Amino acid sequence: MELIEDYKKYKWFFTSSGKLVIGGKSAVQNDELLKRIKSLDKDFVIMHTAEPGSPFSIILSDINKVIKEDIKECAIFTGCFSRAWRSGKKKAIVDVFKVSKINKLKSMKTGTWGVIGKIQKLAVNLELVLTRQKGILRAVPEASVKSDKEKLIKVCPGKIDKKDMLSKLQMEVDETFSSDEVLSALPAGGAKICRK
Repeated sequence: MELIEDYKKYKWFFTSSGKLVIGGKSAVQNDELLKRIKSLDKDFVIMHTAEPGSPFSIILSDINKVIKEDIKECAIFTGCFSRAWRSGKKKAIVDVFKVSKINKLKSMKTGTWGVIGKIQKLAVNLELVLTRQKGILRAVPEASVKSDKEKLIKVCPGKIDKKDMLSKLQMEVDETFSSDEVLSALPAGGAKICRK
């Protein structure tokens, strides 16, 4: 259910069950995205970190077809692309709710929305793997990549500026990336290569 054909202008990835997840890259984009989703008059699973500073991530699928793996993968993605990663934290708390439960008051600043009713909370570890989805380099939750061959390398929050990650990745992975690809794929802030 790709309701948003221009999804590549947002943060995005596909879950292990093939569902598209998109999230805003900024407060303005979060607002724009939520307004678009609300106008569809369908219910979707939506996530945001418990603390400010994350994308509103939406699983673009019929809510009855969303499985627990989709929720976990989306929560990891939301946590990793939040301020928690930039702050170098190892974990984040992610709030899970439905589009039908969000509202926007005129007094709320850009990127801020209210939630009415129950919120599910998930604690997630902040780590991603680099892979290609739709031929584009993405940093995604490890469980969303089916084959180990497709997992290029695991990254976690760290002290290496993402601009400087390109040379580190080239030494570790037998594949060539452009600087733009790496900058677009990785969360904002520092990163490091994770070893098991």
